[in-house]
Amino acid sequence: MTEIRDNFNRTFKTLRVSLLNTCNLACVYCCCGNEDSKENYRDAKSKALSATELITLIRMLHERLNLTTVRLTGGEPLLYKQLPDLVAGIRQLGIPELKITTNGLLLEDMAPALKEAGISSINVSLDAIEPEVYYLMSRRHDLSRTLKGIETAKHLGIDVKINSVVMKGLNDSQIMPLLQYAFDRDITIRFLEIMAMGHLHDSADKHFFSQEEILALIETKYSVLPLPRKPASTSNYWQTAGGHLFGIVANESEPFCSDCNRLRLDAYGNIYGCLSSNSPISIREADQQSLDGGLMEALAQKQSVKFTGSTLSMLHIGG
Repeated sequence: MTEIRDNFNRTFKTLRVSLLNTCNLACVYCCCGNEDSKENYRDAKSKALSATELITLIRMLHERLNLTTVRLTGGEPLLYKQLPDLVAGIRQLGIPELKITTNGLLLEDMAPALKEAGISSINVSLDAIEPEVYYLMSRRHDLSRTLKGIETAKHLGIDVKINSVVMKGLNDSQIMPLLQYAFDRDITIRFLEIMAMGHLHDSADKHFFSQEEILALIETKYSVLPLPRKPASTSNYWQTAGGHLFGIVANESEPFCSDCNRLRLDAYGNIYGCLSSNSPISIREADQQSLDGGLMEALAQKQSVKFTGSTLSMLHIGG
């Protein structure tokens, strides 16, 4: 069977699955305060895929693409009622790496079940380590719950990383405290440039804090050595003289479109080849022939040079 590839020799090896488009935070880069009503939420929830349906689609994609990684996202994936069953079902497909990205609010309670079901790595979104800035970013007062979740997952032996979206004028003061928090716990942290998504599609520049600025700030305290970028990686990594790792996801400053291997599946059975496209491609009822057509269409959505973003909310498609 011919491998799915485009003219840039790109294919799909990493699948990011958005389990639902709801969240228990309201982060300023994701939500703008006028999100869907409860009626729309109930309607969206009724159309979302069950764990069995998601496993069926993931199996079909894996059989065609030989996936190396599945990452579960949201919204907030720990709100998905069938999460442990879903994780266990995906694990049985034989995909080497099964990961999840979460805000960590429910992680303290759920980490044991996720570990038992087969999660190998957890990325925790944490944009501030000071409570008042955490509230400014998330509009919630639950910082301690996220920190307890990180500690619990670490204690269980789960590989934990931290993701921090940096917004100039809002939480750029948190870069060094977050870095220290991660280093003290031997956790790899990644700082993310703000993405032009959803309500920020035309206004992300207002809060843009570049890779160069992040690195310059870190170098005021640490001597750092750049590490070679791994193929298809979203992150550039550095190592401090003390051996600590940190990364920067520089989607604007240093785009990684040229060898991107990520495919996204939303909660309703639609795939997307790139966050810069908000045109869903349904595979919910796909057979093998129509699946190939959908995958080629998704590949055609990928940018050739630079991420441009779209009006699609990160609440819907995940990080």
